[in-house]
Amino acid sequence: MSEILPDHRSALVLFSGGQDSATCLAWALSRHARVETVGFDYGQRHAVELDARLRVREGMAAALPAVADRLGPDHMVDLTGYGRLTESALTAEREIEMGARGLPSTFVPGRNLIFLVAAAALADRRGLEVLVGGMCETDFSGYPDCRRDTLDAMQQALALGLDRPMPILTPLMDLTKAETWALAQQLGGEVLVRLIVEDSHTCYRGDRSELHPWGYGCGSCPACELRAAGWAAWAAP
Repeated sequence: MSEILPDHRSALVLFSGGQDSATCLAWALSRHARVETVGFDYGQRHAVELDARLRVREGMAAALPAVADRLGPDHMVDLTGYGRLTESALTAEREIEMGARGLPSTFVPGRNLIFLVAAAALADRRGLEVLVGGMCETDFSGYPDCRRDTLDAMQQALALGLDRPMPILTPLMDLTKAETWALAQQLGGEVLVRLIVEDSHTCYRGDRSELHPWGYGCGSCPACELRAAGWAAWAAP
């Protein structure tokens, strides 16, 4: 992994409390002098995801003490009406399965687009210059709004709509899950890796009953399988 160069622009991190957004928060703190976070309550079935955000944010000071003073306020956006509009296995009692369009039932239509519009509006009002998101098209679940082409189009639309640049930085876009674990270790060593393992949350079923080597989760949903496979590939000799 190449050295992370400093970026003096201020940043707003789209922060869910999962492995990817936790790694992105550490990445942003390592290069941006001022960093704030934003989360979204879109009616997700498991409040455990929202609780994880707070634990991971609080743990960042210990994991990255040299840059802890760069972490500014956290913001929460209420998008529960949107969640009811776009019923999925993440917002309603539905089985996790592939749909007729070849998309998993966990797909929330336009979720990242809605998040980015809300985040850009907040960033504009807060004087923050870039958005940072954990979208990735190397190891992803087939969500079309995670693709870099989608985000490039969104970046252009935001710049036009706000009449100012609003770059969307995606440090994980070309990384596998194993490489994402490696990035976390590079950024914060074992302390950051343990924070992500023990306090972040990715499981679609909201299961925190068992701590696996890679973190809490049911172990069988697509999110857990992807996270576990990445850990195994990274931890292998």
